[in-house]
Amino acid sequence: MRLNWTRAIALTVVCCTGSASAGQVSSNVTVLVVTDLGDITVAIDTEHAPHTAANFLRYVDADAYDGGQFHRTVTMQNQPNNDVRIEVIQASVNRGRSEDSFDPIQLERTPVTGLRHIDGAISMARGGPDTATSSFFFCIGNQPSLDFGGDRNPDGQGFAAFGHVVSGAEVIRQIQMQPADGQRLEPPIRIVSVARSSN
Repeated sequence: MRLNWTRAIALTVVCCTGSASAGQVSSNVTVLVVTDLGDITVAIDTEHAPHTAANFLRYVDADAYDGGQFHRTVTMQNQPNNDVRIEVIQASVNRGRSEDSFDPIQLERTPVTGLRHIDGAISMARGGPDTATSSFFFCIGNQPSLDFGGDRNPDGQGFAAFGHVVSGAEVIRQIQMQPADGQRLEPPIRIVSVARSSN
């Protein structure tokens, strides 16, 4: 029930859209992520990734991300020991809300959902195949190694993408380029709030 704050990003973000193109994702929930560097609007695909989307939204509805942070940035320059390199930023809930964490969810693999890790995708971090809880990522550029069969995670199961960025891609890239100690943002970028949007 408690969140694992030391998860590596190799078990991380998977961002993406649906089996259709980025502009055609069948998503009926929009979420607004407000950060100290700007706002990000995200379309959550509740049709193609229902379990992952529902898991993310229950944290949103519990205000668990309010006061959270983007704590990790992965660039082409800061992963010298990885043969398979990715570009993502990773976020976590407010650590004071760790007691509000929910049970891990089953991994919704990309061949089942039809969602891929393309530029602007959002996905859940994980350790083992069925261990994702609250930590999520945004993809910067296409990241096929995060799909099922990809080499970023040794188990080859990929990550569960469940939506895509509608606006705010420039904020994501700005967060990625902030000062960091290795992959740890120093200081982390505060998440002011994450909430469902009526727009």
